[in-house]
Amino acid sequence: MNFLFDDDQNMLRDAAKKLLRDKATFESAHQHMDRESDYDKDLWKLMIDNGWLGIAVPEEYGGSGMTYLDLAVVAEELGYYYAHTPFSASIFGAVEAIMTAGTEKQKHEYLPKLVNGDLIGTLALYEKAGRYDVAGISAEVKNGKLNGTKLPVSDGLCADVAVVAAKGTKGLSLYLVDLKQSGVSRSLLKTMEVTRKQATINFENVDAILLGAEGEGESLLEASINRTAILVAFEQLGGAQRSLDMARDYAIERYAFGRQIGSYQAIKHRLADMYVKVEMARSNCFFGAWALTSSADDIAEAAAVSRIGAVDAFAYAAQENVQIHGGIGFTWEADPHLLLKRMKLQEALLGGGGVWKEKLYKVLSSKQAA
Repeated sequence: MNFLFDDDQNMLRDAAKKLLRDKATFESAHQHMDRESDYDKDLWKLMIDNGWLGIAVPEEYGGSGMTYLDLAVVAEELGYYYAHTPFSASIFGAVEAIMTAGTEKQKHEYLPKLVNGDLIGTLALYEKAGRYDVAGISAEVKNGKLNGTKLPVSDGLCADVAVVAAKGTKGLSLYLVDLKQSGVSRSLLKTMEVTRKQATINFENVDAILLGAEGEGESLLEASINRTAILVAFEQLGGAQRSLDMARDYAIERYAFGRQIGSYQAIKHRLADMYVKVEMARSNCFFGAWALTSSADDIAEAAAVSRIGAVDAFAYAAQENVQIHGGIGFTWEADPHLLLKRMKLQEALLGGGGVWKEKLYKVLSSKQAA
C-alpha cells in the first residue's frame, strides 16, 4: 500500500503554496483586521478561479470530481497560510451538509452555485456557546416558516445561504435558508479572532426548505458534522505546522547571552514536543481523509480521532509558539497571537477535545457491543 501523495497531489500542494504564500500573508491579515471587512475578497476570487471550491464535489454537480485527499491538501495549506475567506464555512460546512442530506434536486440546484462562487454558504446549527448537542436547539419551523436565533455562525455576515438545524413537526430536521430574504437579521458577534467574522442570526417567519427527510435531523447533523470536522482538522494541522515552523525559525535567529536560544535544551525540548504532537495529528488526519474517501463506516471514529489530535496539536503548538517568542509574542504587531486566536476559534466552533473524546467513546462502545 502506498501512503505517499501522488504527483498530481504534490503539484496541487505546490500550486496552493505558491498562491497562498503571496496572497494570504500575516501582513494582509493585519490590514484586514484594520479594515474590519468580512473577508479577503481578492483571495476568495483567486480560489474560485483556481477551482478549489469544487475539488471534492462530483462533476455532475459542477465540481472537479477529485478526492477528499486532494481537498485535504488544500485545507492544510489554508491553515498554514492563515487564509481569511469563507472557504471553511461554505465548502467544509454547507457543501458537505448538502452532499450528506440533500436530495438530487437540491444538490443540482445549490452545489454548482456554491462551487462557482455565486453563493457563499454556512452552517447555522447551534444556539449557545459551549453547547454542541441537539438538546440546546430551540429554533422551530412551522408551516415552512423558521423562527429562532443561531450563534455563532461562521462567516454569517457574508453568507447567502445557510444550513439550519431546527425543530419541525416530526422532530429535529435540517433546512436550507436564503439569508437575503426579509425576516433575517444579522449582527457581528465579537470574538477574539477578528479575521474570521462570527455572526448572530435571527430568523423571524422566514422561508425554510427541508433538507433531507423530516425528523432525521439528528442523524443527518451528526453525519454532516463528522465530515466537516475531518476537513477542519486538516486546516488545524496546517496551523499547528505553521506554529512549529515559526517557533523553530525564531529559535534559530534569536540570540540570548551570546547563543541562539534554540541551542538551549529547554527550547529544544519544547520544539521536540511540538513536532511529536503535530506528526501524531497528521497521522490521525490521514485516517480521516481515508475514511471520507474509502470507508463510510469508519467516518464517525475517524472524525473523532482527527479532531482530538488536531485540537491538541494546534493548541499546544500555538501556545508554545507564543512562549518561545517571549515578550514580543504577546504584542499586536507580532504574528504568533494570530495563530493562537485562530486556534481558539476553530476549537470553539465544533467543540473541544472533551466533546470529541466523548463521541469517540460512544463510537467505540457501540462497535464493541456489536
